[in-house]
Amino acid sequence: MPERIPLDLLDVAVVRKRARFVVVAALVLGLVIGELVALLGGFLAGGIAAVVVAAPLIVLAVVEARRRVWLDGSRVSVRALGTRTVDLHGLTALDLMVTDVRGNRTIGLLITGAPKGRTINVALAMYNAIGGREQGVLALRKLADGLSGAGDPAPLVFAELLVAQLRAEARGEDAAGRPLYQLATTVPAGKLAQRIQTDAVTRFVATLDS
Repeated sequence: MPERIPLDLLDVAVVRKRARFVVVAALVLGLVIGELVALLGGFLAGGIAAVVVAAPLIVLAVVEARRRVWLDGSRVSVRALGTRTVDLHGLTALDLMVTDVRGNRTIGLLITGAPKGRTINVALAMYNAIGGREQGVLALRKLADGLSGAGDPAPLVFAELLVAQLRAEARGEDAAGRPLYQLATTVPAGKLAQRIQTDAVTRFVATLDS
């Protein structure tokens, strides 16, 4: 039976702490907005306004606290309110996604495919001005193995990228010498999320081999 490999980039305790902070902030914000609206439109209007403001943020925090990602054989799954699964051997689309939020730049593997055509973003690394965090050696190696077994050229390119990342880590390279960091920093700042298309990844991997 395949071993289940966790693919959560951040520790569960850190994620839950952030979620609690968001819940508290949402309640405070909802209360403030509700009181302001109540002064103008009455208690009922204030209560509705408070719920409208706070509820989406609380739901978002709960979903984030519950989110878990793992690899089981060639199948990547993510659980939040429900569970989505994509088989690395049945991919229909594969890109890198870079998000930039408050100085934290995260590079993830955006996979789409069988059995239901779902899409999952697997965070590979997160970098900021004081350091960063990367997926562990076992997780990267198993992801690379899964992509290598897909049988198509595109997944093989991404597998080679992960292998290059592992080699850089084994050599003790700092962030600037690691392929994931190099790719993440090539994306212009100023946008919340940007895709790095497969062709761009292929050209970058080719430079690593030269």
